[in-house]
Amino acid sequence: MKEFVIVGAGQAGGTAALQLRINGFEGGITLVGSEPHPPYERPPLSKAYLSGQLAYDSLLLRPAQLYVEQGIKLLTDTTIGSIDAGAQQLLTTDQRSIQFDKLLLATGARPRNLAIPGAELAGVHYLRTLADVEALKQTMGNARRVCLIGGGYVGLEFASVATKAGLSVTVLESADRLLKRVTTDEMSQYFADLHHANGVKICCNAAISALEGEGRVERVVCEHGEIDADLVLIGIGAIPNTELAEAAGLLCENGVLVDEFCQSSDANIYAAGDCTNHPNALLKKRLRLESAPNAIDQARVAAANMMGDREEYCSVPWFWSDQYTSKLQAVGFSADGTEAVCRGNKEDHQFAMFYFSENRLVAVEAVNSAKAFMAGKRLYGREVDPIKLADPTVDLRSLVQASA
Repeated sequence: MKEFVIVGAGQAGGTAALQLRINGFEGGITLVGSEPHPPYERPPLSKAYLSGQLAYDSLLLRPAQLYVEQGIKLLTDTTIGSIDAGAQQLLTTDQRSIQFDKLLLATGARPRNLAIPGAELAGVHYLRTLADVEALKQTMGNARRVCLIGGGYVGLEFASVATKAGLSVTVLESADRLLKRVTTDEMSQYFADLHHANGVKICCNAAISALEGEGRVERVVCEHGEIDADLVLIGIGAIPNTELAEAAGLLCENGVLVDEFCQSSDANIYAAGDCTNHPNALLKKRLRLESAPNAIDQARVAAANMMGDREEYCSVPWFWSDQYTSKLQAVGFSADGTEAVCRGNKEDHQFAMFYFSENRLVAVEAVNSAKAFMAGKRLYGREVDPIKLADPTVDLRSLVQASA
């Protein structure tokens, strides 16, 4: 009987394990996770779960009992120390060996550390895991002044939750605007205005030199002064967990290098999710994505191909962010566009930006506009009349039908 092993019990790993059974795989499946929990969804951690709107059981990808029912051996609190690709064997850090016929690496990513004095003080947090959120909740209960280092989506989502909880929030961003790595000036300004309107202070071009305090963080030291803070959240990006893959001799470059079949440089080893550097035929380039939809899509492709199929990964990237009452849903990358049109009214907090390159739609960023988001997913890569897209009197369904 064949043995398939999945290292990493996150969204990609959990999805792949269950997909193998859905696809009819009857061999052994072992799912190994370093956390003490069954696979759970990470996106709600900085949103509904942190705010208390989502319970633990609702955070889980599937009920824990389902893995038992499906004959999936779930090893939680277990860390893999090494991979012997030639012997097709894993060794845990407590010296247990696990044999595999096919291996899927779904090791995810970890927060990028801020290497400055004081970063180890109590009250300084990162946000990636369930344990991170539980620790953050405890500190929030006694905090009054929050400082966010990094103006990305996770940090801004936390700013929204903290502000609603009555905390004073300051965001420090090293770039000249929020969200510079992921969106346009116009959308950056929308979210900056949104946070300003909710009382958040935003300082761009911030050069942070140290965190200070007696045992606990008390202030953030910047080039132009000090900011009092009894809670600091650092959100300056993520690093793919490729150490196991590299030590095993797999090709890695900003992630585990995989092909369109999610196969690594070793024919018996696949990879999926945030840890991968993968090709996308729709985007015509390689990239690494920190995205739950990508993790799920890659996991399903990897599961099929571990069983002998030749299914290609080719999905349109999309993600979402909840901040206050504004829900952003995005398709593609706005940086790929050379022109843009707006449908709706920013002042009403219900609009969509459509981005084009050579008359083809390459990205959509929709705020409180699910219809525009869904239309954008279906129109992605097609030629569409920008004037009609911008006209709120034109039915989006008619544009989708006309382009089919």
